[in-house]
Amino acid sequence: MSFEMLFWVAVFVVSLMVLIKASDSFTDAAEEIGLFFKLPPFLIGITIVALGTSLPELISSLFALFSGTSEMVSGNVIGSNITNICLVLGLTAVVGRKMKLEYEIINVDLPLLISSTFILAITIYDGEFTFWEAVLCLVGIVIYFVRIVSSEKRGEKAKKEGKELEKYLKEELHWTKKFPAKEVLILFVSSLFIFLSAKYTIYSAVKISEIFNIGAEIIAASIIAFGTSLPELVVSLTAAKKGKAEIAVGNILGSNIFNALGVMGITGLFGTLLVSSSIVTFGLPVMIMTTFVVLFVTQDKEVTRWEGYFLLLFYVLYIGKIFNLV
Repeated sequence: MSFEMLFWVAVFVVSLMVLIKASDSFTDAAEEIGLFFKLPPFLIGITIVALGTSLPELISSLFALFSGTSEMVSGNVIGSNITNICLVLGLTAVVGRKMKLEYEIINVDLPLLISSTFILAITIYDGEFTFWEAVLCLVGIVIYFVRIVSSEKRGEKAKKEGKELEKYLKEELHWTKKFPAKEVLILFVSSLFIFLSAKYTIYSAVKISEIFNIGAEIIAASIIAFGTSLPELVVSLTAAKKGKAEIAVGNILGSNIFNALGVMGITGLFGTLLVSSSIVTFGLPVMIMTTFVVLFVTQDKEVTRWEGYFLLLFYVLYIGKIFNLV
């Protein structure tokens, strides 16, 4: 392997890790600032936290558009959604053993996930994603947020979780009601690192694709998608280990909905996104199939360890096919 190749691989890995860490710090700081201004913890959860786990996908997608490689955006979104279902949900099921799911996830999140998947499929099937299609997706994400807020069951659950969150902040983090000057500084510094790391993540990915003579969208649908799905992996694995299956699975489904509607929608406002033929003919059908796999797997309101193994096998097959290894 040449020095140039090693250099750009190193730049890519470091930039991606910094992007993930900076996004995590940004989310934590924004959450505490929101608490200081007495925003409801549940509102913080569905806005700041939901955006936080998808922040790497969003920022990297914006830089892909501005750098003239807009085909990476759909590759990143579709690859991330496949990774979230097959790898993240698969590992979560293996770690969490048999995961029991609550009514709300099956009857609210899952139908919305399927709806967002078909909206994305219809909008990119012709090889481009336009401004008005972006607006349509953003309307969809607004409907999703409104549906969550209006859910009475989740509202009552949010109050309980809000009290637990405040207790945790006071006891474990020594949180006080003083102005969070430190968090404001972290917010600005992490924003700078998010900007720089996203820039070099995309730039190095393009360089790697040129050296290997493969499409940039392939890098986006595999390696970048894997890296930007790490926040979801951490959150879901942590929840699964604590026996909170609904949080683990809900995080995955919510992230996929936000990727399909929010990331594509926000990025599409700044310019038409091109979609490569490989994404339309392979990545898109695989994403649709994995979405229906989730539908079938969760019909009995649980995800078993053996189902997790099959999801992991599906992910290995996906990566093998995308790089022509199998």
